[in-house]
Amino acid sequence: MKLQGKTALVLGGAKGIGKAIGLALARAGVTVILTYHDWPEEAAAMQEELAAMGGDHLAIKIDLREPAAIEELFSTLQARYGALHILINNIERGGMPIVHGDYTPEQWELEMATTLRAKWWVMRFALPILKENPEAAVITLSSIAGIVGRSGPAGLIFNDGYSAANRAISSFTETWAREGAPSVRVNELMLGFFATRHGEQTRGWGLLSAEQQDAIRNHILLKRTGKIEEIVATVFFLLQDATYMTGTVLRLDGGYVLGGEDIPPMPPGVE
Repeated sequence: MKLQGKTALVLGGAKGIGKAIGLALARAGVTVILTYHDWPEEAAAMQEELAAMGGDHLAIKIDLREPAAIEELFSTLQARYGALHILINNIERGGMPIVHGDYTPEQWELEMATTLRAKWWVMRFALPILKENPEAAVITLSSIAGIVGRSGPAGLIFNDGYSAANRAISSFTETWAREGAPSVRVNELMLGFFATRHGEQTRGWGLLSAEQQDAIRNHILLKRTGKIEEIVATVFFLLQDATYMTGTVLRLDGGYVLGGEDIPPMPPGVE
């Protein structure tokens, strides 16, 4: 896919990964719509940066837990731009870490509403518009929590609801790929520990001791958390180069899922 002249909707754009993806797409000649809900100071800074780029970009405040608001969002986009070519389905709560304490019913509902249901409703309204184009692409961001859950050192960060929601997203990816074919490619980018996603610069990370943080890093084969620019580069690969890829879960985790254990030597053979 050639990015120049395309229109992209990037969810969760106030800061961090969503903002980085949105601004990178804008620099590549894409007309970008960035959504935000909270983080008022960060959202204001994002809007200033987006406006400074020129072009017909847009920042929209929206509560993506509300299906009616999502429907209105897509009506607005269609009326203003007439087309949508790229969707970065990025909204999530982030998984209140286990170290925050046990669940309340309100926390559980918030987890399901943001990490899981909002993505489904966004696709419900986005897909018909995306399918109007001969070439379109969706990238849904998810977490390795859907694989590892509350096991190993990641159990300090990932809770039950967040893990369950992310496992369900992979099922959605397969369904959406079937529904979007042949003109809309739908892929999932499953993330491990990154500076603003599960790792440093998040509230949960700061609640861990230095030993607990080291346990997570040491479990990663590359012995470090990821960088936002590595996510952006992978997003561009999925959009521009992976033109024969759809319905795929691409894991970007530095090898966390494989684990950091040493490989023992082969035992002696038995004749």
